[in-house]
This record gives sequence, C-alpha cells and structure tokens, in this order.
Amino acid sequence: MVMIANLLLSALAVFITSYLLPGVRVDNFLSALTVAIVLGVVNAIVKPILTILTLPITLLTLGLFTFVINALIILFVSSLVRGFAVDGFLAALLFSLVLSIVNSVLHALTK
Repeated sequence: MVMIANLLLSALAVFITSYLLPGVRVDNFLSALTVAIVLGVVNAIVKPILTILTLPITLLTLGLFTFVINALIILFVSSLVRGFAVDGFLAALLFSLVLSIVNSVLHALTK
C-alpha cells in the first residue's frame, strides 16, 4: 500500500513539474504515472551502472556529472514513454532538478 502511495506521489510530482516548466509536456496523469514507473525502473537498473562507469569524470567534476546522468536518463525516458516530451538537454536538466524538489516536498507533506 505504501509503495502505491509513493508511486502516485511520484506521478503527481511529474505532473506538477511538467506544469511548471515550459520545455516539458505530459499529456495526462496516466502518462505521468507511466513516467514515474519507467523512471523508477531506469533509476534502479541503469543509473548505478552509469554512475560506476563515469566515476572518474564524476570525481573530477566533484559530483556535478551526476546532473548530466540524470538529464540523460530523463531524455531516455522521454523517448520511451508516449505522452511525455522534453525539448532538450537543458529542459531535461531543469526537469530532474525541479522534480526532485517537488517530490521531496510532496513526500514531506504526506508524512
């Protein structure tokens, strides 16, 4: 039950973030729910692999390269999910930053 609530909150965060940013479009809540699911799976499987492979450049940039990884993951998810569009790299970077803030606020409000 908690997992479903977290998933719905994440979908709401995706929906709110797409409303706030001009370069991101989510057609409806079902698309936002799909984005939340796919983003969760990609973050669980692909992101750790990318983080390990890019560890030298991440250390060289003092961890800032993780923002690039997050933006690339957002672009990848936008290519997979119909009804979710991101205009470019900068929009994906802003989306990942704002999404984490909105997600944190929503989860803090529900506790």
